[in-house]
Amino acid sequence: MAKTSWNKVAGWYKKEVGEKGSYYHQRVILPNLLRLMSLKPGEKVADLGCGQGVLGRAIPEGVEYLGIDIAGDLIDEARRLDKKHRYLVADITEKINISNKFDKAVLLLTLQNLKRPFKAIENARNLLKNGGRLYIVINHPCFRVPKHSDWEMDKIRGVQWRKMDVYMSHLEIPIESSPFDKKDNKITFSYHYPLSAYTEMLVDNGFVIETIEEWVSDKKSEGAMALVEDKARREFPLFMSLVACRRQCSPG
Repeated sequence: MAKTSWNKVAGWYKKEVGEKGSYYHQRVILPNLLRLMSLKPGEKVADLGCGQGVLGRAIPEGVEYLGIDIAGDLIDEARRLDKKHRYLVADITEKINISNKFDKAVLLLTLQNLKRPFKAIENARNLLKNGGRLYIVINHPCFRVPKHSDWEMDKIRGVQWRKMDVYMSHLEIPIESSPFDKKDNKITFSYHYPLSAYTEMLVDNGFVIETIEEWVSDKKSEGAMALVEDKARREFPLFMSLVACRRQCSPG
């Protein structure tokens, strides 16, 4: 089994995501991602860093899907929950020996967990047909940096705003799975890169960026500060998606 911190936190992650995905998977990420992908019967999709296969279980009938992840424990869970699709244990930052070519590739909340995201994008390029498209979803790098961003309240103006203490630096940030339960607490890592770094990785790998979308939370607050908090949610997106085409693109 491949060495990765994600095997250690697999139990925690399976509880967090569940069979249908987390709240944000169900309400924000999957509906928007599937809309962007506009999948058609007969198309082939490679999901790099698939985790426990939350996207695979949402793929429409007639689409061929392959999920790839380094964490064998998560792939075991994906196979248990999804008998229709193929799953492979492999490191998406190392060379992947797959001869098949895919119409579409996905990096869903994956790049932010990789120390070498460039190699994952390189693998996506190698797996895609000419004109194939790569769909990336990440925590918004401009507003969501673990341990380096937070909400603040301006009581005089009655507005809530985002506080950031770093953006341009590349960061390796330890993440605790259960910070209040030391027995079950495990460490994995999140990696921060500015948006310009991601665009450079795509361009250097022969991709043309077609679309950037920013997705906000649909949650609603209650109480005296509800209007202020709800306005702030609409202004500061949680997620960013990028659609990039491998060169020799065709319309559609």
